[in-house]
Amino acid sequence: MANRQLTLGHSPDPDDAFMFYAMARDLIPQHGYGFEHTLQDIQTLNERATRGELDISAISIHAYPYVADQYALLPSGASMGDGYGPMLVAKAVLSPDEIGGKRIAIPGKMTSAFLALQLYLRRKGDELDYVVVPFDEIFEAVNDGRAEVGLIIHEGQLTYADAGLCLCEDLGRWWKAENDGLPLPLGGNVIHKRIPEAERKVIADVIANSIGYSLDHREEAVAYALEFGRGLDLDLADRFVGMYVNDWTRDYGDRGREAIRRFLTQGAEMGVVPAVPELEFVV
Repeated sequence: MANRQLTLGHSPDPDDAFMFYAMARDLIPQHGYGFEHTLQDIQTLNERATRGELDISAISIHAYPYVADQYALLPSGASMGDGYGPMLVAKAVLSPDEIGGKRIAIPGKMTSAFLALQLYLRRKGDELDYVVVPFDEIFEAVNDGRAEVGLIIHEGQLTYADAGLCLCEDLGRWWKAENDGLPLPLGGNVIHKRIPEAERKVIADVIANSIGYSLDHREEAVAYALEFGRGLDLDLADRFVGMYVNDWTRDYGDRGREAIRRFLTQGAEMGVVPAVPELEFVV
């Protein structure tokens, strides 16, 4: 019998590649499912999720309120910034007040980085001067004057100094200090509710096993992830993967779930995301 085919969207980044290595290379049982891997940037995946296009997808936690009617959160696959996360960089160190008055290059309006920025500055997006730039062009945008501040995600958090830029704020560090030591929730995996509940649990286990395989076979999984590292060497790729694929990724746990609730509640109280009555996880 042919495998049932499901679409699976994730970003072309080392951490996501690491998570899905075992599935992409058919190294674990997949219980009668085949997965069509679609690699796209997170802003595109967020937009596709609002239209319910993919069966399973990585999304920004910021996007969850906009897709909660169609998707449930999977219990594994979280990207949490535990004392680190998206960064604000510029040609010189700037204060929060100075940042709020500058043009900021952001990687997408539905990214968790942008929600964190709004909470940090206590200003809604329409009160900010920003320009949306592909995440891998933000350094260039700051250096060529299209923006004065860059909001950086992904491996740029490790390489901004090489682009001649200075760190103004690490939003993951700020969030942890302001929120009882909770990590900053950045990304997660969701599954469409058109898939029956019993099947969602089986698929959730496949994804959890894929993450567990990579964590248990780290060297080979990092070598695979390095193919998606956009110029990172092995040491930096390993460091980046370690930042965002760890015990939080195996399962959110109570504190991880509380971090999501607090992040989205604060956004709703500011009026920048719709209120979500309750998080819906596959259990």
